[in-house]
Amino acid sequence: MVYFVIGHKWNRTVSTDDTPLSTQTRHEMHGRWPQAESVEDFRRNLAQVYGRIAAACQRAGRDPASVRLLPVSKTKPEDSIRLAYAAGCRLLGENKPQEAYRKWEATTNLSDLRWSVIGHLQTNKAKLVARFASEFQALDSLRVAEALERRLQGEGRSLDVFVQVNTSGEASKYGLPPDEVAAFLRALPSFPALRVRGLMTLALLSAEPARVRQCFVLLRNLRDQLRQEAPAGIAIDELSMGMSGDYEIAIEEGATVVRVGQAIFGARDTPDSHYWPTSGDTGNEL
Repeated sequence: MVYFVIGHKWNRTVSTDDTPLSTQTRHEMHGRWPQAESVEDFRRNLAQVYGRIAAACQRAGRDPASVRLLPVSKTKPEDSIRLAYAAGCRLLGENKPQEAYRKWEATTNLSDLRWSVIGHLQTNKAKLVARFASEFQALDSLRVAEALERRLQGEGRSLDVFVQVNTSGEASKYGLPPDEVAAFLRALPSFPALRVRGLMTLALLSAEPARVRQCFVLLRNLRDQLRQEAPAGIAIDELSMGMSGDYEIAIEEGATVVRVGQAIFGARDTPDSHYWPTSGDTGNEL
């Protein structure tokens, strides 16, 4: 795939061999991925994912080194985390702060294992994230920014953050509406402990690749527009988008971080609604 720049926006044409883009989602595998039960399983799964990343990058005319794989270990036990670590994983993603914190405490002997919190955060859980996480990918509230800043200052730490954007327009999803992101970014220099790295989104869960792709295109175009006017010290170069069923399409549209769980660890027993609650849910389970 060839990209060219017009007015600071990337525009997609066709694949590098001039064939129309036809990458499909893999959502039909959701809940059906085989379990990784050994170091060899994890190595095989990681190799397959990296191979698909490389192929997507080739179609997009990109360097595979420009894409960071974030394996997501939510719901998986400590034994699985240790197997993933033995297979080479050094940064893992988790949705629930309490679950991530427990896993961090249980694996402190793995001194170079870092954690990225990728799920919705309530202000009363900011203290946990500030204590152990190296990255937070779901910032969409100034109240959460304030809570994190206060806790991080107390810990003497800083935190890489991504601003979450709702690109699907679904009321059930968290994230800022695209037209509110610019004002949100202008407020973030007030929180020096938060190192803004980019934007994050959850695409529409659809078997129609074109509808999924639209979410990724929207985020990329928004990034390209806003980084020209972002406040000093606010970097939004990174795009965290794409999961097990659609990360290849996300890479074709510019993803620099892909969050892959089931394709590496295997299917989860816990329903997704437990880890991706609706935006109307005000309970304390997160």
